[in-house]
Amino acid sequence: MSEVANANAPLRRNLGAAILTLVASGGTLVCCVLPAVMVSLGAGAALAGLVTNVPQLIWMSEHKALVFGVATVMLALSGAMLWRARSLPCPADPAAAATCRRLRTASAALWWFALVAVTTGAAFAFVLPLLVA
Repeated sequence: MSEVANANAPLRRNLGAAILTLVASGGTLVCCVLPAVMVSLGAGAALAGLVTNVPQLIWMSEHKALVFGVATVMLALSGAMLWRARSLPCPADPAAAATCRRLRTASAALWWFALVAVTTGAAFAFVLPLLVA
């Protein structure tokens, strides 16, 4: 069984990088999309209560360029790792090959979800304010 674990180690690293990328891109949604949606839905009081309980949201909003920079770098690194690993062979063992394919699919799905999250956050943080002003 340790041979299966060793064969899938690069794929597990890619899955870990995809999860970290998703967390970083989730920060863009929390920083910029959540407040805009809450205010536009008339939930300004709920937003004020949220900011009171989680004051880090103010820091994230004030430093949104840094938040987006980190998320974009993580997205690029994770994408490069996925691209590089796409042509790695899966093990010959059927069970290990199935795990290999499953990890590749999960990593790619998480990466695309993170890309959508960063793009949505960027639209709310940088594009929509230009259109409204």
